Order: sequence, then structure tokens, then C-alpha cells
Amino acid sequence: MSRSVFVTGGNRGIGLAIARTMAAQGDKVAVTYRSGEPPAGVLGVRCDITDPDQVDAAFQQIEAEHGPVEVLVANAGVTRDTLLMRMSEDDFADVLNTNLTASYRVAKRATRGMLRARRGRMIFVSSAVAFLGEAGQSNYAASKAGLIGFARSLARELGSRGITSNVVAPGLTATDMAAQLPEDRMKELLAKIPLGTTARPEDIAAAVRFLASEEASYITGAVLPVDGGVGMGH
Repeated sequence: MSRSVFVTGGNRGIGLAIARTMAAQGDKVAVTYRSGEPPAGVLGVRCDITDPDQVDAAFQQIEAEHGPVEVLVANAGVTRDTLLMRMSEDDFADVLNTNLTASYRVAKRATRGMLRARRGRMIFVSSAVAFLGEAGQSNYAASKAGLIGFARSLARELGSRGITSNVVAPGLTATDMAAQLPEDRMKELLAKIPLGTTARPEDIAAAVRFLASEEASYITGAVLPVDGGVGMGH
């Protein structure tokens, strides 16, 4: 059965891979984007997820064209990397607002249709950095760690209504963001990964597809690492 799937930040990188994977199995997929053009084959919704009014308008558009959201993938994220002593209030607040607060915002709005249907899937894209920490990424790590507590709280709150809430935690992934890293830094990061390579965006998408599937109907409150082993033991 084709479901209404909503992926935030679905026009590039991991989000785009998730959108394409879900669409390939027949789901009706909508993605948010802020600039450029949305990917072909999905419903592109221009939306700044830090703006509550734009989020509500995005849901109204998706509901009108695809029906109530049945699978929510909170993927959109930003970085503002710098050491703590140089980190501005805006550097910290912007990352928390986009990565964590906006996830609360879209999850809250998605529950309207999910509660009525007594079913739904919520999947939050965190990061291995949430477990390990990283110098210069205290704001990013805090936002991604917050997603885990948020998702697990929703798992307890909404489980009796047939709604699951899970987390995927990618490690270093071959995206535009990773491509900007200096060569020496990339080598340093790869040396810490047992599998010795970056993830493909499609690897993350496969984990999301599983957690959104019927096969994962008895999984909730879980954190699924897709990190080449870098975060094991945490």
C-alpha cells in the first residue's frame, strides 16, 4: 500500500537518498527544501522548518495531495562548527533550532493524522557524534543527542496508539558536507572507522526504509547505528 511519507531536508545528501528509496517502493513522498529545485518524482514543498507557520502550511499541502503523513523522517540538519570559546549564541541556537526544535515541530504536527489513524512511523536522523562527541561540534552533538531522548520519550508516549519512534545514527557519510573536509581531516576520521570507509547515503536510506516497514512494527525507541562501527560500545 502506498503511504504518505514526509522527509525534511530531502533535496540532497542523505535526505535525497531516503526520498528516492521510499519513492522507489511505491510510497508517495514529499520533501522540504529551502533553495534550488526539488528532486524529480517527489512532491517538493518549499519550507523553512524553523518557522512554525511554514511547517503547518507544508503539512496542509502534503495532506491535500498525498493524505495525512504516515511516515515522518526528520532528517534536516545544519552545522556551525567552531570551538566553544569562539561559538556565538547564534551558532548554538541556530543548530539546536534546526536539528532538534524543528524535529519537535514536525513530529507534533504529524501526530494529528497518526493518532486518528492509530498508526504511524517517526524516524529521526541523529549522528554517531551524539555518542562520541567531537571537538568543535558541541552544538551539533548536543542537538543530535537530544533527538535520542526526544524519540524515546515519544516511543513511550505514543506506542499505545500504534505509532513507533526510532532513531538512525549515521557515521561519516559521503555527502557534500563531508566533501568539504580537508584531506588530512578525512584521513584522520577514516582511521577511526573499523570498516575503513564512509557510508553511502543509500546505506542510511536502507536503515530508514527498514524502520518504516511492516517488518519493524515491533521496534520502537531504538537507535540504529549506520556508522561502520565507529560508535560501538556507546
